[in-house]
Amino acid sequence: MKNSKIQMNTAADNIRIIAAAMVEKAKSGHPGGAMGGADFCNALYSEHLIYDPSDHEWMCRDRFFLDPGHMSPMLYSVLMLCGFFTMDDLKNFRQWGSPTPGHPERNISRGIENTSGPLGQGHTYAVGAALAAKLLYARTGNPGFERERIYSYISDGGVQEEISQGAGRMAGHLGLNNLIMFFDANDIQLSTATKDVISEDTAAKYRSWNWNVLEIDGNDAEQIREALETAKKETDRPTLIIGHCVMGKGAIKADGTSYENNCGTHGAPLGPGAYENTIRNLGGDPDNPFVVSEETAALYANRKAELEAVVAEYRKEEAAWAAANPEKAKLLDDWFHNRLPELPWDKIQQKPNQPTRQGSKVCLQMLSEYVPNMIVSSADLCNSDKTDGFLAHSSTITRDNFAGGFLQAGVSELTMACVCIGAMLHGGIISAMGTFFVFSDYMKPAIRMAALMEVPVKFIWTHDAFRVGEDGPTHEPVEQEAQIRLMEKLKNHSGNDSVRVFRPCDVHATTKAWEMAMNNFDTPTALIFSRQNIDDLPPGSSYEGFSKGAYAVIEEANPDVILVGSGSEISTLVGAGELLKKDGIKYRVVSCPSEGLFRRQSEVYQNEVLPSDAKIFGLTSGLPVTLAGLVGNNGYIHGLDTFGYSAPFKVLDEKLGYTPENIYKEIKAYLEQ
Repeated sequence: MKNSKIQMNTAADNIRIIAAAMVEKAKSGHPGGAMGGADFCNALYSEHLIYDPSDHEWMCRDRFFLDPGHMSPMLYSVLMLCGFFTMDDLKNFRQWGSPTPGHPERNISRGIENTSGPLGQGHTYAVGAALAAKLLYARTGNPGFERERIYSYISDGGVQEEISQGAGRMAGHLGLNNLIMFFDANDIQLSTATKDVISEDTAAKYRSWNWNVLEIDGNDAEQIREALETAKKETDRPTLIIGHCVMGKGAIKADGTSYENNCGTHGAPLGPGAYENTIRNLGGDPDNPFVVSEETAALYANRKAELEAVVAEYRKEEAAWAAANPEKAKLLDDWFHNRLPELPWDKIQQKPNQPTRQGSKVCLQMLSEYVPNMIVSSADLCNSDKTDGFLAHSSTITRDNFAGGFLQAGVSELTMACVCIGAMLHGGIISAMGTFFVFSDYMKPAIRMAALMEVPVKFIWTHDAFRVGEDGPTHEPVEQEAQIRLMEKLKNHSGNDSVRVFRPCDVHATTKAWEMAMNNFDTPTALIFSRQNIDDLPPGSSYEGFSKGAYAVIEEANPDVILVGSGSEISTLVGAGELLKKDGIKYRVVSCPSEGLFRRQSEVYQNEVLPSDAKIFGLTSGLPVTLAGLVGNNGYIHGLDTFGYSAPFKVLDEKLGYTPENIYKEIKAYLEQ
């Protein structure tokens, strides 16, 4: 349906009034961008975005990913017009318990596809979602995924964030023509005009990445409509619509002069005088701004009726596909409901005494055969982080092969993470990605957002310690494990540890770690693996306790000392224990691959494994604080307090004291205190 320009302008002004009023009532927020972007958001939702008003989780819906979360008043206002929010919800903007927080948080039932946090990530999720739609169509042939469009909205700040380079490069390289992104080019930022910080040719940059670039007046409804129609017809490239918008469109200062294109409207309420003048200028009542005009209500009521008819036809087409393809339809239903096939974990054959990254490769080989909706990515390291195991029964994803399962992300850890998160936000896809553990530093913003959104993506980090060796301290993680284990201690809004972390002690424990990661659909999982060989646990050792986060791998009754660690340090503790045995010292060795999971066990179990009054010696290849929560006040920790050094890893073990002989001496000294 094509609405008249007068209808579209009236509705956009209505959105501007409500957005400005939300910020003014909350006494905080960002009105200017929301007011400038109202025309595009109104056009998208009133004429183009396809969704089911009666089933917000329809798997083949179009999706909208907002990048600049500070523009939430714009999104909340238009979603209210669509029936996702009430006016009272908007009046409680930024308040305790309100469904309208300062930055939108993922809530599919309310039409919000992603949590909009740090700039740049939102539109990169959209790249992942667009990829997911392509992957699902290639795997099933369901026509809904071919028809689906992913829309995104980006601001000057998002374009400037470095992640935009990776997102733009990847989307263009893969030819994601189902991705349409609107760039709100209003030339104003929070503290400066954009001319003070940037002079690039953004259009030329995106064209060089193989994007279809359109340039329009971003406040002209007819130009917006024409650009969106053109973008939807594009067959080979993603589309960037550069919309030259007016920051604070319609805003008037207290003295009656224009408040448009002013940094002052970006991050604060319009304020006394200016607020009243602006609302009147836009046709509203400052004393009663939270009103939907009859014209706007009619426009969105008509759109709802139109959507009901359109979606009914689309669903008939999808139902016909399902009837003709019952096996694929069953698979698709399983994928969107996180139902895994039976996986032969007990049939995995691990070679003894291998690096845990190699053990991970063996698991990925199996998963590539049995989990067709899984994709794995790597930041140009797949033959080193061993994620290339997933290529055993899969192929590389390209613009000509979306049936593939391996995404070569190039050297772009943050982009890779957000694309994989975006694919899971779409639904129907399981994603995992790998790089060196030290490079998880590049991924921290994405890790945090995955944790906040409770997206069960799988992070694969190898080269887990100073034993990277000759590469030196630039590549040797020391503080990284302590950093990621802080996420185990941080609870998400569902009460779970925000990231489930596993650092297994050998290849057999690695199989257990992957099994638990694949069954974890509540939170992201971090899998931390070694580069170097690790000796297996002694023959006869049980791995059943792995599922409890910490367990005794060597047990003696009434031990004199408990030795605790994770990963490769366990084999060192086992060796030290053999020396203690010669002195008649009784000991227990505890592997704690997941402190977060361990702390979710009963107090009885926790005290059985690590009694509060016991002598506990901890060994970590990271910062000593990594084990502080396990050894207690009377414990002792051998860890690193330096960045490491360049040398072969066996030399480093000697120099830094990570040999069974040295640890034995330290344990003896500790017991003699």
